[in-house]
This record gives sequence, structure tokens and C-alpha cells, in this order.
Amino acid sequence: MNTTGSIRKDVLDSLRGIPLFRRVCESDLEELATHLIERRFPKNATVVEEGLPGDYMYVIREGRAKVTKASDDGREKIMNFLEAGAFFGDMALLGNETRSASVKTLEESVLLALSRRDFIDLLRQSPDLALAVIEELANRLRETNEQARSLSFQGVEERTRNLFERIARPAESGPARLMTPPLTHQQIADMVGTSRETVTRAIKQLKESGWLLQEGKRYVIPADR
Repeated sequence: MNTTGSIRKDVLDSLRGIPLFRRVCESDLEELATHLIERRFPKNATVVEEGLPGDYMYVIREGRAKVTKASDDGREKIMNFLEAGAFFGDMALLGNETRSASVKTLEESVLLALSRRDFIDLLRQSPDLALAVIEELANRLRETNEQARSLSFQGVEERTRNLFERIARPAESGPARLMTPPLTHQQIADMVGTSRETVTRAIKQLKESGWLLQEGKRYVIPADR
């Protein structure tokens, strides 16, 4: 990557806005910027594929993506959605293992790629960066534990509501409201850990209560809920 002039400043400005790098000192941030490779992906592109070796980690500079795993019957099971500022692919680099999931773009996206060698070298050189990565991995573990707890103690309607609240984002136009990406009932069922039929009933109840609306395959949480 060309690291001089406006391109260098543009990359640094992007890094400063990413939660993972907010506590990294300026000199380490500048060093990191020299190793990043900007990559552009069209909508529906596979960035990393489950089961393949991992040579790069990625930070989403612009765009959105989804994390998926293949189910036993070959279906695509959505595990999570990633927004600008999120990073992925680091686990395969740290453990020298194959990818545990696939990541696909939901729209045209700009990603910053960092190779395994540079990633490990930077972790050794920058205590701030190493601590930031550890904290983010701890946050992921807490989220995983919370999801496991919800499967054990929350009903399907509550789990479905929590899912919508977690993945919905402000609508780009129209009245103030939150809107999810396009989702099928089966995809929602996979994410909350139940059957499609049970999710269908839960969604119907949320709609009847006025908490949830639907526009095509997108679900809407009104601002005055």
C-alpha cells in the first residue's frame, strides 16, 4: 500500500475510528498502517471460507458482512453480522488453524487486510495492540456466554426480540426506526436456537403486541415501541 500523503492520512483516520485501535498509541498506529492492504469486495463476495487455511485478518473499513457456518445438511447458517469497525479472521492467525466460519459481504465493502506474519510481529512490538486484541477476545467470550445463557433461561420470544435489538440498525430513510438486514424465518431460528415454526409464532406475537413491524424480508422496530 502507498503510505504517503492523503492515502496514509485517510487510513490513519479510519484506524482511529475503529474501536479495536482507539487505545493504540500514535506511533504503533502509524506502524500498523504501513502493513495494511486495502481490498475492495463486491456485494455477496466470500472474504474467508470455512475450513480453509487463514493467512490474513481483516478490518471492515466500509460496508457490512455476515458470518456463516455450514450446517450438517449443507445449509448456510448465519452466526452474526459485522459492521464497519469490526474485525475478523484473527483466530485462524493466532492458532494457526483453518477458518472456523465463512464471512461474506452484504454490500460493497472496503476491508483492511493484515498478514499473519505482520499481525504476530505487531502484537509482539505493541503492548497496546496486544491488550486491545485480548480485550476484544474477552468481549467475544462474554457474548458467547450470554448467548449460551439465553438459550438456557430465556424463552424464544425474548431471544428473538434480543436478536432483533442486537442486529437492527437505524433506517437510512423515512421515520426514525431500527431495521434488520433481510432475514428468513429459518435464518432467525438458526440464530436463536430453535425451530422455524417456533420462530414464526414468536414473530407473530411480537407483531401483534406492536413491538415489531415487517417490510419485505426486513424487520422494523418502531422508535415509539
